[in-house]
Parts: sequence; C-alpha cells; structure tokens
Amino acid sequence: MSPDHRIVPFPPGRVSRRRLVGWTMLAAAAVPLGALGRPGPARAADALDQAYQRAFLEAVTADPAVRRHTTVGREFLYRPRQLLAAPQDLTRVLNRLRSWGHQVTEVTGFGGVRRLLFQQETDIPGVVTKLRDPQQWPGQPVPLVQPHHVLLGFGNIMGNPGGPPRVGAALPAPDPARIGEGAGVTVGVCDTGIWRRAGTVHPQWLGGSYLPEADDEDPLYLGGTQLALQGGHGTFVAGVVRQAAPGVRLDPEAALAPTGIGDEESLVAAIRRLRPEVAVVNLSLGYFTQDDQPPLPVANTLAALPATVAVVAAAGNAGTTRKSWPAALDPVVAVAAASAGPTGPVPADYSGRGTWVDASARGDRRSTYVDGELYLPGQPAQVFHGFATWIGTSFATAHVSGRIAALMTATGLDAAAAAALLVAGPTWQPGYGVLVE
Repeated sequence: MSPDHRIVPFPPGRVSRRRLVGWTMLAAAAVPLGALGRPGPARAADALDQAYQRAFLEAVTADPAVRRHTTVGREFLYRPRQLLAAPQDLTRVLNRLRSWGHQVTEVTGFGGVRRLLFQQETDIPGVVTKLRDPQQWPGQPVPLVQPHHVLLGFGNIMGNPGGPPRVGAALPAPDPARIGEGAGVTVGVCDTGIWRRAGTVHPQWLGGSYLPEADDEDPLYLGGTQLALQGGHGTFVAGVVRQAAPGVRLDPEAALAPTGIGDEESLVAAIRRLRPEVAVVNLSLGYFTQDDQPPLPVANTLAALPATVAVVAAAGNAGTTRKSWPAALDPVVAVAAASAGPTGPVPADYSGRGTWVDASARGDRRSTYVDGELYLPGQPAQVFHGFATWIGTSFATAHVSGRIAALMTATGLDAAAAAALLVAGPTWQPGYGVLVE
C-alpha cells in the first residue's frame, strides 16, 4: 500500500471538527493515558503529555489539507496534490508528468519555486521519488522537485512541544541593570503571531517592544476563551527572547495557525513580511522533508536575507539525529535543548541532536503567556492568567536568539558575526553544540 494517505485518527475512528472544539465533553469518557507503574506526580505529568499528543494528532487528522508519508524513519507531512519544482526544471518536469498520464497545471508559486497542482489525488512522494531517479534522466541533471511540506510532525516534534503549557507563576520585573541588553536590536519571531493584549497584560516584558499589527495577531481560541493547542506559543517565545535580552525589540509574524499547523508557503510569507531592521530571525518551528533533502523554498528565502542577519531555528523535539529543517540549513544556528540535572545542565533526551546542531540552551522555561482555558481529553482544565511554563527546543531557540542580540550590543558586532562568536566555543556534549546560558 502506498504510504501516501491522510492521517489515521487516534484512537481509530472518524474525528469531527465539533469534537476538537468540545474537549470539555470528552473529559469523562476519555481513555486513561497514564504511564502504568509510575508514581503519582510523574504519572499525572505523563498522562497530561499523552493527552496533549492525542489532541494534537486529532487536530492534524481533522485538517483536510494534510497528508502523511509513513515510511518508518522517513516520515513527513505535506499538502495534497502539490508538487514544487525549481524554475529551471519546470518544463522538463511538466512534460514528464504528462507523459506518465498525470493531469497537472501550474499555479502560483512561492519562495523562488514553481508549484504544480494535480487534478486528482496522487501519491506525491512516489512521484517525487520517480522524478529524482537518475535513471529517468540519462545524460541530464536530475530535476529539483519536492512535496509542499507541512510545518509540524508526528507526536512531539517541530514547533509542537511534547507536552502542553502548564500554569505558571508571574515573572518578576526585568532587572534594571540588564535593560540595555539587546537595545537597538530587532528580533523577528515567525510563529503563531502574538496575543492582541500581550503588551497590555505584560507591560514590563512586552509593552512597547513591538508595533501591533492586525496580521500579526494570534487567533488563540477555538471558541470563547478555549485555547487551541498551540495558541499563545508565539507570545511565550517572545517573552523568552525578552528575558534573554530585555532591551530587544520584536517583530512578531504569524507563520503557524494556533493549532501549530503551517507549511512552507506560510513560513516564507512570514519571513518576507519581516521589517528591514530585523537582525535576528527566530524560528521556533521546523519539519522533516522527503529524503531529508534541504527544502527549496525556505532555503531560497533565507539565502535572500542580508548576510548580516542571523537565523536561529529549533532542532525539534523528536529525540533523533534526523535533520530538522530549516535548522539544518547552513548557516542557520540550529538549537537543541538541555534539561536540569542534579549537578547542572544535561542533554534533553527529547531534543533533536547531531553534527548539524550548533548550540543548546535550557528547554524548560517560564514566560509570558495568554488568558484562557486549555482542555485535553481526560484531564482537568488548565486555566491560564498570563503566565505559563513550557518545555521544548522552541524555547531554547528563543533564548539563543536573545543572547545573540545581547552579544550584539555588548560587542558592536552585526547579528551574523555575533552568532558565529556565540557558537564558536567547545562542544558541550556530542551532538548538542555549545551550551548557551
């Protein structure tokens, strides 16, 4: 059977959109998700994390514009019926597809690539594999083609931390002695956007730090004050950046929906909306690609940024050495996560890692968040009042972005040079790069 198909619901069965909006009605009937044999607090934490994953899988299942390639170790998500090709290869690819009997038309491209739309549902990964086969092109270069990848993954990966946010205590006021760190530097945060009330509710941390714009707003809610699974992620990330460099300015841009779902087109659009003064681009998101090949549209878009700009991206939370994109692109600063150990930081077992990783920072953070309730199946509601704790490489990434900005003000270096200096130290742990504290 082709591995090209829609997401299989968990548990099996059809998932309605109403079900996603009405988590409160699921609480009494949900299947227990705790880890057997573990003590109370740890078991409760595991149950909450697993409930979050279950809810996330069902949210992805409910999206009619997501398909999944399921070959073990080569999984990725993508948009149905879409094929992306480099401009120089478009004519050859079109002719070959039509010779195979496919009905395709060219539609609007993005990120320096052309986009083809198949008239019927098609095994896109299978088509890409065939087009990438050198035997199909004797005496010719193999065309550059790929699916249109979706920016998320399976379970606890890529812009979707393995567990939900937890209610957190309020942050203390910024240290007046550090208010100059990052002053004059703007960090672009391409994420879920930012809460409409962020500057008002968090005047000391976010007030006046960015220019509010309607298209930057995070919708946050499924209905009423019920939070989507990733609602507030961008606001949390923004607060982590500001904690690392309290004087920095922000340019939030929406690249992901509040469920955590985005694609290469939405990421490219968010990067291109960044203001010219942005010096550091924070990408607390990522994804796997077919055959682990660099993604053409995102690579093109990042390559077009000024050479002085630093791009910082999450290594992902899949606990694997498999490359996460765009973190693995050169010269993006790829950030893994560290956890607290009995005598100091230790590598986080959930973190992406490998020779392609440049730096690590603590992944467990407390930060600015939003107001609302998060309902997960079988779990009591979490009621948030502006602050939360959260764990993932997303937040390690935000810390590193802030520290690059702080280093810029301390040294007078541009962002790219400051980033290079920050990661120039000795490797902290194999596959985890330099530890940034």
